[in-house]
Amino acid sequence: MLKDKNVLLGITASIAAYKSANLVRILKKKGAIVKVVQTPKSLEFVTSLTLSTLSENPVYSEMINDEYKTWNNHVDLGAWADLMLIAPVSAKTLSKMASGDCDNLLLASYLSAKCPVYFAPAMDLDMYQHNSTKENINKLTSISNILIPPTSGELASGLVGEGRMEEPEKIVDFIEKDLKDKSPLNGKTVLITAGPTIEKIDKVRFISNFSSGKMGVSIANKAANLGANVILILGPSHQRVYHNNINVINVVSADDMLSEVLRFKDKFDIGIFSAAVSDFKPSNLSLKKIKKSDDFKEIKLTLNKDILYEISKEKKSNQYLVGFALETNNEIDNSIKKLENKNLDLIVLNSLNDENAGFNYDTNKVTIIDKQKNILKYDLKSKDDVANDLLTKILNDIR
Repeated sequence: MLKDKNVLLGITASIAAYKSANLVRILKKKGAIVKVVQTPKSLEFVTSLTLSTLSENPVYSEMINDEYKTWNNHVDLGAWADLMLIAPVSAKTLSKMASGDCDNLLLASYLSAKCPVYFAPAMDLDMYQHNSTKENINKLTSISNILIPPTSGELASGLVGEGRMEEPEKIVDFIEKDLKDKSPLNGKTVLITAGPTIEKIDKVRFISNFSSGKMGVSIANKAANLGANVILILGPSHQRVYHNNINVINVVSADDMLSEVLRFKDKFDIGIFSAAVSDFKPSNLSLKKIKKSDDFKEIKLTLNKDILYEISKEKKSNQYLVGFALETNNEIDNSIKKLENKNLDLIVLNSLNDENAGFNYDTNKVTIIDKQKNILKYDLKSKDDVANDLLTKILNDIR
């Protein structure tokens, strides 16, 4: 859930700040992009050198950058973040957050943040139990800040009790669970086909196409980041997937892909069929390499089953189907026919006439047509952005 998320980590003056280095490391390991903002006093507990090395970004602690005589823009930091995490939060900073007191860069960034804000208190037992602390926490949660409760344990004072900042691993687990629970596709299963298929002629030769699988993998990653459980049925591809919410099933031929799609036909809510499935396969597979000396003259082909048509016959009333069409002429008309003939809710048109779109490019230019024949044309974009546009349209339809 944290992959490619911009995380602004705020650190205050608490002995628990020593855990922040490990927190940065775990966030980075999860694929997050991390920037750190510290209160000036927190520098006495953990150095900016440590945190900048681990985060691979500069650490911000003052409103003015004395070295370059420039302003550290708290507005930009707040706008950049997909989520803000303040850990540890001292009693002093907690009070300032609740009152709106703004006397350092961390608090200015907090007040500028338009994203979810998580806070993990760290203080001694009596401080945490004090009524003013409870009131401050209640005020922050009432304005949609998200408390990561402290745990009980040995405190810096030597006392044992509640007030110990939660361990970094559990903080990250808490955030990931919260993000997933609030994600628009949480609880949904999305089946995606991607990449080419290979149809063998003999032991060394095959029929295929130029599909890289980039578009389908981008859709899979975006759907997973929106909380979906993704089943990605992927033909031969160099694309690699690193997401806990994606179950990758590797296949080779169109028959393999059809078999896997049918295996999950009752288990998905949204089906996105972006694979470039070979229309044809050799009628006979040679079990040995065909030699020139074999007087070989032709390869007889037979049609593969149409995966999208086969699954559309099994479509349940609560399932949403998306097809892809790659066209070179009569593009809109051909796409609408496919939309109707295969009982689709949406079709995504790719044109090979568009420059820098289609196979092997990192960009794509698509037209989306829905069941009501609404035609949405998009500019050339990265395939990640195309995936975002597609999933936004799907979410608007199913809500």
